Order: sequence, then C-alpha cells, then structure tokens
Amino acid sequence: MERLGVPCKLMAWENWTTVTEFIFKGFTDHPDLQVTLFVVFLLFYVITVVGNLGIIAVVWLDSQLQTPMYFFLSNLSFLDLCYSSVVTPKMLLSLSSERNTISFAGCFVQLYFYVALVTVECYLLAAMAYDRYLAICSPLCYPAAMSQELCTALLAGSYAVGFVSSLVLTVAGLRVSFCSPKVIDHFFCDGPPLFKLACSDTYLNQVLTLAFAGFHGVTTISVILISYGRILSTILRMGSVLGKRKAFGTCSSHMVVVAIFYGSLLFMYLRPSSSYSLRRDKIVSVFYTVVTPMLNPFIYSLRNQEVKRAVKRACISQQEKHLLVEEPPKADL
Repeated sequence: MERLGVPCKLMAWENWTTVTEFIFKGFTDHPDLQVTLFVVFLLFYVITVVGNLGIIAVVWLDSQLQTPMYFFLSNLSFLDLCYSSVVTPKMLLSLSSERNTISFAGCFVQLYFYVALVTVECYLLAAMAYDRYLAICSPLCYPAAMSQELCTALLAGSYAVGFVSSLVLTVAGLRVSFCSPKVIDHFFCDGPPLFKLACSDTYLNQVLTLAFAGFHGVTTISVILISYGRILSTILRMGSVLGKRKAFGTCSSHMVVVAIFYGSLLFMYLRPSSSYSLRRDKIVSVFYTVVTPMLNPFIYSLRNQEVKRAVKRACISQQEKHLLVEEPPKADL
C-alpha cells in the first residue's frame, strides 16, 4: 500500500528519523496543580535522598551492622536512591518549567537505567529473603553459608541480570519506528506509553517485555515465597515466644517492602496490553518510582531495633565529639 506515492515502510522510516525528542504529557496542564505537585514530589525526593543515604551511612559506619543482612540493606537503599533519581529530577524539571521534553537518546537512556535498576532490585529482594531463610532455619551454618564471597556474588549476579536484560529490551526498542504525534502520556519514558507512539510493529517488544517480566517475576517471587514458607514453618515450631517475636521482627520489614514493590510491579507489567489505562498506570508508577523509595528507609528503621540502636549510637558519638571540641583544655598546674 502506498500513500502519496511513498511506501508506508519508507514513510515510517522517515518519521522515525525526524523524531529527535519526545514531549511528556505529565499529570496536568493546570499551573496551580503543577506547583502543588512540584512541592510534594520535591519533598518526597529530598526525604528519599536523606533517608537512603542515612541508611547507607549507618550501616557502613557501625561495626555491629557489618553482617550480610545489612550489606544487602545498604545496597537496597543505594538502588532505591538510583532508580528514584533516574525518574524524579526530570519530572520535577517538567513540573517547574515548560521544559517537558526529553531527547530521543535521553528517553532511551532513562528507559534503560530504569528497567535495569528495577530488575536488580527484584533479585536483591530475593537474595535478602534467602539470607533470612539461612539465618533463621540454619543458624549454626549461617556464618559459613552466607559468606562475604557469596554476598558479593549474589549482588554482582543481580546487577548482571538486570543490566543485560535491560540492554536486550532497549536494543529491541531502538528498532521501533516512531511517528508524530510524539507526546508520551506519562511523566517518564516507560515502555508501554512509549511504544504507543510507534508506527511500526511492536509485537516483539510486547513479547520480550512480558517474557522478561514473567521470568524475573516468577524466579524472584518463587525464591521469596519458598524462603518465607520455610521461615514460617520454622518459626511455628519454635517453643520460645521471645524467639518467635525476634524471628518475625527480622523478617517483617522485608516482607512489607516486598509486598509493596512486587504488588505495584505485577499490576503494571504482568497484564495484557489491552487492559492498560495510562491515567491509572501513572498513579501506580508514582507509587513505586517516588513513594516506595521514600518509604523503604522508614520501614526498615522504624521496624528494626538494631537500626534504631545504631542511629542512637551514631547520635551519641557525634554529641560526645561535639562536647570534646567545645570543652576548653585544662591548664596544667
């Protein structure tokens, strides 16, 4: 089929070459509401940065937290900080000015790092569940089983899987032809709203997205469910009420984070494309790109007694140093 004497495929290619940037539709065009959203999201982002940097600092500076559990926790905070930073600053710029555009290359860079970091977090949460399983179900073997080498290997494997998977999806996305209008009905470059602008077949992209999301989701959720199934069985067999309470305490924070993170991701990506509602999906996207990274440090710090004690030790240490600096030296008699 031809249109004005030009083959459709050639037209698609020409349109693709002319698309040098995309425009984010965002949340609203109402100026007053944009100001309100900017203030709210800026506050969320500042809390995210301070909270996650605080967790990282406390874990790495407190010698009593140099354990596998807190090694993974500090890396989880680092991931939350990174993937929130991939999305939120650009969203704030769009809300605070009329610069609601992103270059073609910038859009795919944002998509690449967003997908990579979210995938890494899925595997890191699974590694944390496995760590809790060994600690509670095999406490005598735990120090040898969960060695520093294994922790490093699990972390490196998580990053490798995440960044390689994202590379495959991004390269497949770069093969798609995009046509005008170039308005993305979202606040960042996510796959489903981006590929709605395509004027070429996106069947391969849909299949790859569903396949990777399904594989990573089933793999990591299986590890988490099996680990916590065995943990629950072990806890129920404990005779000590104090032991049960302590075991539940070490796992409760992680279970809350897993429920929030996976709940929103499964809702977003493991459904047929015909059921997508971009307006509803934007709200869900805000939850796991902006709200969840902000909540995670509070979930772990408020529900974890060791983190609370570490924060208190850090505060006391800083106060003592401050008093030593202010106290004048005594004169020699």
